[in-house]
Amino acid sequence: MRPVRVPAVASAVAALALVSGCGAAGGLESAGEAPSAVEPARLWPDLPPASAAPYDYGEGETARIPGITVPGGDVHRLDPVAVVQAGLKAKTDRDSGLDELPDATVRQIRACRTAPDDCPVLAPYYFDLTGDGRDELVVGIRMPGRQLAVRAYRADEGDRGDRSDQADRGGLTRIMSTSDAVISVELAGRDLILRAPSAISGYEYRTAWSWDDRQQAMLATRDEILRAPERRKDTGRDRTPSPSASATDGRPSESPSADGR
Repeated sequence: MRPVRVPAVASAVAALALVSGCGAAGGLESAGEAPSAVEPARLWPDLPPASAAPYDYGEGETARIPGITVPGGDVHRLDPVAVVQAGLKAKTDRDSGLDELPDATVRQIRACRTAPDDCPVLAPYYFDLTGDGRDELVVGIRMPGRQLAVRAYRADEGDRGDRSDQADRGGLTRIMSTSDAVISVELAGRDLILRAPSAISGYEYRTAWSWDDRQQAMLATRDEILRAPERRKDTGRDRTPSPSASATDGRPSESPSADGR
C-alpha cells in the first residue's frame, strides 16, 4: 500500500491549529514568549566584601564522643542515654558555645538512670542522613522554655570499611547539634527540617539541615520564613506516631513530633 501524502499547506494549517488550540476543547495553547534571562543587578558594587562571618551558628561543628564504641558500625546497638551522657564530656572541633546545655538539663541527663521519669532524652530515631547506606542516630533533648536540642551521631569512618586506621575504629562522632523552640522536627528525604515559631503572627521559620560530604557534618543549608500551615480541626485521633513504638526499628511511618509524644 502506498503512503498517503498530505499537502504541505494542509500540514502547516494543522500544525498551527495544534499550537494555537483553535477552538479544540482541551487543545494546547501558546503560553506566549518566554521571558529573557536577566542578570541580577548588584547594589553598592564598590562595597568591600566581608572577610569573616559576624555570628557563629555552630554549623559544621563536630565532636568525637569519648568512651563510646559502635559494635559493627551499627548505631542501632547504642544506648542513646549513654551517648548523650558521654557527650557531656565531648570536646568540639571548634568552640561556638552553642553545644552547651543548661545546667538543669545536664543534671537531669546525669540522673537518667536513677530518675528516668525526669530524663530529658527522647526516644531515638534512625535515618540514613549521609546517603552511605547506613543509619545515623538522631536524638532529641528537652530543655527549659519548651526548647529542644537536636543531635545526630555517625559511626566513625573506620567502622564503615572506608579506612584502615585502627585509631578511628569503633568510635562515634556527633555531626549535628542545634537547639530551638521548635514546633516540630521532620525528615524530608535525607534532610532534617526544624520548624520554629516566628514573631510574625501566622508565619514560622523552617531550617533544613543537610549532610555536607566535604565538611563531614550536617549544615543548615536552607533557612526560610514561611506562612504557617492552617491548623486542621481536631478529629479526635492523634496522628503523631509514638517514638517509643517507632524506636524498635527507628523508621517511623510519619515524621517525629518535636515533643516526642
